[in-house]
Amino acid sequence: MRLAMVDNYPWRQQLFDGLLADRWLLLVVAVLLSFGAVMVSSSSISVAALSGSEGGYGDPWYFARRHGVFLLISLVACAFVASVPLALWRRYGWIMLLAAIVILILVLIPGIGTMANYSRRWLRFGPINLQASELAKFCSIIFFASYLAKWHKRIQAHTWAILKPLAILFFIAVLILMEPDLGTTVVLMASVLAMMFIAGIKIWQCFGMGAFGYFALQHLLFSKEYRRNRLDAFLDPWSHQFDSGYQLVQSLIGFGRGEWLGLGLGNSIQKLFFLPESHTDFIFAVVAEEFGFIGALVVLSLFVVLIVKAFLLTRKAIQQDNDFACFASFGIGVLFACQVFINIGVASGLLPTKGLTLPFVSYGGSSLLVCMMLVGLLLRIQKELNDAQLPKAGGNP
Repeated sequence: MRLAMVDNYPWRQQLFDGLLADRWLLLVVAVLLSFGAVMVSSSSISVAALSGSEGGYGDPWYFARRHGVFLLISLVACAFVASVPLALWRRYGWIMLLAAIVILILVLIPGIGTMANYSRRWLRFGPINLQASELAKFCSIIFFASYLAKWHKRIQAHTWAILKPLAILFFIAVLILMEPDLGTTVVLMASVLAMMFIAGIKIWQCFGMGAFGYFALQHLLFSKEYRRNRLDAFLDPWSHQFDSGYQLVQSLIGFGRGEWLGLGLGNSIQKLFFLPESHTDFIFAVVAEEFGFIGALVVLSLFVVLIVKAFLLTRKAIQQDNDFACFASFGIGVLFACQVFINIGVASGLLPTKGLTLPFVSYGGSSLLVCMMLVGLLLRIQKELNDAQLPKAGGNP
């Protein structure tokens, strides 16, 4: 009897059931991950091959190897999240909130947070740096889904009930802005406010928060000189092509060179020291140059499928009255949609330049880790919603 129990651990069944709950979602993510690994290698090999004195690492596969390590870690994290019942995430949402606040405060403390490019965003764990604001995104989605699932009826009934979650969101946003990280702040606030919208807040409250967000964003854009310079370069990049508009101009050249079918994998010219951050924030410009309009459209279509799958889960959760799954899946879908839109919008000149990775594709261990954890949560939601549709043992089919 004891040996039989050992051979059939409950957690093992939970793990496989969670990961295989949605094979189409898993397939889309697998394609994006594989494509991302190829593009990180293709876009970083020249920069990484430089000697250390020239700003490189003397190893052409430096970024590719690190990306591979983070990919393995992310797959393990995805499997873990997919194996944890939603009831536990919902019950301990407040712990996730505390974790988010703690890591966002720790990263601001000199000697603990790591400074790079005038920003203090990373926590170092040996050879690995983790971006605090990325981890805060996952924790915030869990907390606000848990909070709204418990209190959405009060929020619908009482105007003042929206003040508490707004105050918490504002506090988290201020901590992220102190790093500073405007892009992540915008993505996180848009995701949480979208969750509040489907929780049933009133229309006038939506307009009020939208107006506040507009004026707050306007103030943030004009409060720092480097942000004003980025805005000027966005409005007329060619008049700043050798200073603040250089990165955007080089990105647009990459889009233009790709034409319809691209130059072919590995044949990008812009990644050869012309386009800064070609393997991170501007990797989509390299995708467009090497695979053309058609290839870029295929990649964009994969993201659309992923986001639509999250929204379909939201509808399914509503039909089954699973509030936590509804808010969590909708928040994840909006988060992915915002991050993809901003990254591609920046690379194509649709939005002012802002550092934000392309999910699953860009080099960036923290982003990859958190994106896979969110995918794990979507898989878990799918698994439990599927289980809820099955007839109970001994019941009528």
